[in-house]
Amino acid sequence: MSLFGFDDYGSECDGIRITAFLDAGQDNLTPLGRLEKYAFSENVFNRQIVARGLLDVLREFSDNENDFISVMETVARMSEDGEPTVRAELMEQVPNIAMFLHESQPNFPAAFSRYLVPIVVRYLTDPNNQVRKTSQAALLVLLEQGLICKGDMETKVCPVLLDLTEPSSDDDYKIEAVAIMCKLVTMLSKDTVEHLLLLRFCELCSDARLFQVRKVCAANFGEFCSIVGQDATEKLLMSKFFDLCSDSLWGIRKACAECFMIVSNSTSPGVRRTKLSPLFISLISDQSRWVRQAAFQSLGRFISTFANPSSTGLYFKEDGTLLEVPRCPFDRDSPLSIESSMRCSFNGPTERPSHPPINQDGRSTPTLECMSGGDRRSDSTHTPPRGRHEVQERNNNPPTNNEETEQTDENFNSFHYWRPPLPDISEELEMLKDQVPLSQIQKVLDCLQPHMDDPDAQAQVQVLSAALKAAQQERQSEDTEGQSENLNHSSYSCPPPPSPLQNVIPQQLLDQYLSMTDPARAQTVDTEIAKHCAFSLPGVALTLGQQNWHCLKDTYETLATDVQWKVRRTLAFSIHELAVILGDQLTAADLVPIFNGFLKDLDEVRIGVLKHLYDFLKLLHAEKRREYLYQLQEFMVTDNSRNWRFRYELAEQLILIIELYSHYDVYDYLRQIALTLCSDKVSEVRWISYKLVVEILQKMYACGAHDLGLNFINELIVRFCHCPKWVGRQAFAFICQAIVEEDCMPMDQFAQHLLPSLLSLSSDPVANVRVLVAKALRQSVMEKAYFKEPGSAYSDELEETVMALQADKDRDVRFFASQDSNMALMDTAALI
Repeated sequence: MSLFGFDDYGSECDGIRITAFLDAGQDNLTPLGRLEKYAFSENVFNRQIVARGLLDVLREFSDNENDFISVMETVARMSEDGEPTVRAELMEQVPNIAMFLHESQPNFPAAFSRYLVPIVVRYLTDPNNQVRKTSQAALLVLLEQGLICKGDMETKVCPVLLDLTEPSSDDDYKIEAVAIMCKLVTMLSKDTVEHLLLLRFCELCSDARLFQVRKVCAANFGEFCSIVGQDATEKLLMSKFFDLCSDSLWGIRKACAECFMIVSNSTSPGVRRTKLSPLFISLISDQSRWVRQAAFQSLGRFISTFANPSSTGLYFKEDGTLLEVPRCPFDRDSPLSIESSMRCSFNGPTERPSHPPINQDGRSTPTLECMSGGDRRSDSTHTPPRGRHEVQERNNNPPTNNEETEQTDENFNSFHYWRPPLPDISEELEMLKDQVPLSQIQKVLDCLQPHMDDPDAQAQVQVLSAALKAAQQERQSEDTEGQSENLNHSSYSCPPPPSPLQNVIPQQLLDQYLSMTDPARAQTVDTEIAKHCAFSLPGVALTLGQQNWHCLKDTYETLATDVQWKVRRTLAFSIHELAVILGDQLTAADLVPIFNGFLKDLDEVRIGVLKHLYDFLKLLHAEKRREYLYQLQEFMVTDNSRNWRFRYELAEQLILIIELYSHYDVYDYLRQIALTLCSDKVSEVRWISYKLVVEILQKMYACGAHDLGLNFINELIVRFCHCPKWVGRQAFAFICQAIVEEDCMPMDQFAQHLLPSLLSLSSDPVANVRVLVAKALRQSVMEKAYFKEPGSAYSDELEETVMALQADKDRDVRFFASQDSNMALMDTAALI
């Protein structure tokens, strides 16, 4: 009990109770009176201690509503203390006080809004730097916890931030306010950001005097775009982004390059292709090496924003997981129903614009160039992908200039897009008959059907219908004449070889991406540029699709043989994702050889393959998969025997891989690896391997291979139950318990073949073995209905053994043999 409060304490009082000043003393004051006394004492140290102990003070008075209000009013008055250290101490306690009030006070919103929010807001403009920093941190914590209501944000917090970011505001205040505003934006609603902060943010992006303000805006530009969405991004933010990307300071341009992907995700495909792509090329060619470096690191992510999940059939989740898009078999626009993505141009073969014309519903209208394989100057033609892709690419890029609008109005039609009129294709009718499969012509006709209100579309349909009819008649006559001579004429339905060109993304972006493997880039841009290329390759491959894998194949092979093992490891970690993207045929032809090369690489590379071994093998055909049974043993050999995590990962993968093979293959190949891992020097490897053994036994009995299962059991008894080392005998008890808990085999079979050996270990000389025997018997075996039936095999012997263990000389053995099953559930890891 304190008689004198804190007046007699020095600065070293960490060991005292912080609310001791509330205790009764010689002053005859009430606790609230004592709080008043020390909260406004002339001694600064007293005031600091009160501020530091406010949370405990509130706990003391929280039961009485009037006392609680009195304390909150004292806090409000304390916030006006002239000493900065007192104000900083008080502000540090605000988040904790707010959380306490939120959990314990029914009228929390009103009390928090009335007493604490004004303090936080006022301290944002405090003349002391430490107080301001503390209030900024407190504000972020309160927002993250969802403790500040929308009304307070709009009427109290945001107005202060707007005042602090006025052109006439103090420079230091302004820079701090911009930073806090950019952090707040991710925690506010879209309406609040658009209504209160968006226009001010646009102004700050153009702050000509303070480069620090522009830099903060550039670094957080993507977050603003994500919050306000496509419309506001394109109307208000895009012009500011262009200005920042051409800022005179390289740090600002670098920040723009780093957030480019997020900005791109907030724009339409048309703006992405026609405006952002050239802008990105300017950054990737920047005079500053640091800007170029950031741009190349963002290049793959930017390319990935061109991906269309509806056409690729796949998409990446935020956590990086590659998933299949849910498909509707009755939706003709789903990936199941459209065979190829025909993003093609209406222009002639000598001119290839960067984006196709768009129909009223947002889909590209396919043309002759598409059906004839792209550029007719090339000998190779386009191969339809194995996957099915949607014919869709939006281009929301209307003119922003009135004069442009007037000049192009004459070309505006019912498509509601400004573009040149469609060309006459009648002269190319003969070419259609010879070079285009009938199925492709029919698909184009299907795509044009929804647009029959357009005269140009009607004209195309007439021409294509005539071409289709003529081609069908000629084909019928050819088939009749040559049926007896060409029984093997299946090449007609085979897809043409792939074209070296693609039009999914602007070609300049792809060229720059492919150049990342150039050794010169490592000298002039970034020594790890190849690693960044490898890291983003699955996203680029997903964007381009199977049909354009030929564009990336050489680059992938170059990366797979890169001299830097980090590059090869990056590929190894993602090869299973690439296999999902490419499908069976391309995986077997192009990825399997590289996968096999990784298996013989350094451990640092092999671990990437091993980590996703199951994911890769399950994508292969059964025949190809069996070839790897012979190579699984190679994972047992590592560059460094102390690298036990490698063997641990192998055991984990084998547990998954069991389902991919027959019980015969599991017995012949995986069984021996599992038994070897069970004898590992590292206990973590051994214990995960025991689980693998249990899974193998379960596979035997699930497939009805009881003979193989019995052989395996006998091997386990010899190897573990009769092991001269106590850890082996302990492992046998663990395995038996896992077998019972997982129902790996019928209990009568367990009683006949395994239980006698388990019971024999109840008299083992090592207590740690008896502990696990007691646990297995009491916790698992005796809980099975089979062993509770009167007269069941070994029931009497089982009861006798447990009773003997309950009288064991070792305390832990007696504990786990206890009749109290709840107590027996305790972990025995410490005894292993």
